[in-house]
Amino acid sequence: MGRLCETEDLTDDQSEILKAVRTFVEDKILPVATELEHADEYPQEIVDGLKELGIFGLMIPEEYDGLGESLLTYALCVEEIARGWMSVSGVINTHFIVAYLLMQHGTEEQKRKYLPRMATGEVRGSFSMSEPSLGSDVSAIRTKATRTEDGYEITGQKMWLTNGGTSNLVAVLVKTDEGAESVYKNMTTFLVEKETGFGETAQGLTIPGKIDKMGYKGVDTTEAIFEGHRISADQVLGGEPGKGFYQMMDGVEVGRVNVAARACGIANRAFELGISYAQQRETFGKKIAEHQAILFRLAEMATKVETAHAMMVRAARLKDKGQRNDVEAGMAKMLAAEYCNEVVQDSFRIHGGYGYSKEYEIERLYREAAFMLIGEGTADVQKMIIGRSLLKEYKLKG
Repeated sequence: MGRLCETEDLTDDQSEILKAVRTFVEDKILPVATELEHADEYPQEIVDGLKELGIFGLMIPEEYDGLGESLLTYALCVEEIARGWMSVSGVINTHFIVAYLLMQHGTEEQKRKYLPRMATGEVRGSFSMSEPSLGSDVSAIRTKATRTEDGYEITGQKMWLTNGGTSNLVAVLVKTDEGAESVYKNMTTFLVEKETGFGETAQGLTIPGKIDKMGYKGVDTTEAIFEGHRISADQVLGGEPGKGFYQMMDGVEVGRVNVAARACGIANRAFELGISYAQQRETFGKKIAEHQAILFRLAEMATKVETAHAMMVRAARLKDKGQRNDVEAGMAKMLAAEYCNEVVQDSFRIHGGYGYSKEYEIERLYREAAFMLIGEGTADVQKMIIGRSLLKEYKLKG
């Protein structure tokens, strides 16, 4: 390991956890990642290993059988895992967001029902906001829950569920009629239980199958079709309808730290591959690392990796302090994603024609990096969030 992506002032526990994760990545993920990714094969053995490490319960409080660690610890673990294979970090990301939603907004009954089993990985979470006809415009959600005598019926179509097939608990955001003037106060988050797999996984709920993607292979990304799915009022997150939008935005905020961490991991790995190859490949009688053009490129790549890592760490630490971090999380996600793509492209260019071959790991990273640009909101969405918050902060007086 080089000097990049080091984090100051970690506790002994944090350092030990990261050491264990780093060893797991080196021994269990990197040797098989490219083969599994090309086969689009779910990494079951890797997931089982992460369960044993306690990663699924990393941030779940000890009173619910988790490790009770911080967002920073989680983000640094995600960074390490994404360095090995970004898809594996996606396996735990949506699970983590659902656990976070329960920790922050769930009733005590909901916490005790789900969190201990989420900590072991027995219950696996996914969450759903997007739909086929909308992207970042959450206000345009059409999937609706209608009140019945004994609860609700959900009807509609959701899109882009990471872990949609392998999860058995879905936090889904839908419209409800609360009589509020604001569309955002007429949204509710439901905790939907289902079976794993594809087809009809619960009464009135169908998971059609995996969506074939350019990258982000291995992890299952799906649709979810609700056709009169009956659910009790007890499954409303927090027990009170009309708060779903604000709950989900809280979850997405920490999700953006996660995506920033993933981008940092990919960028760090791309730098490692680039600087290694540059010291092996020879042109014009010397290693290409000795050519000034390559040397400058490596210096710029390393600087971008370090900058993105520092932004991600700051955003995570702010959230851990209980402070609002929408600006910092948005900045970290935007910058890390952009830099990730630039670093991967530079490493790809260093590899030359071999980078285009599927035999080389950089080919996989090249496809994975693109997802960082859109996951948890595009750069344009982040700019809107950042800009609006800054206008409030720096509003002229008088």
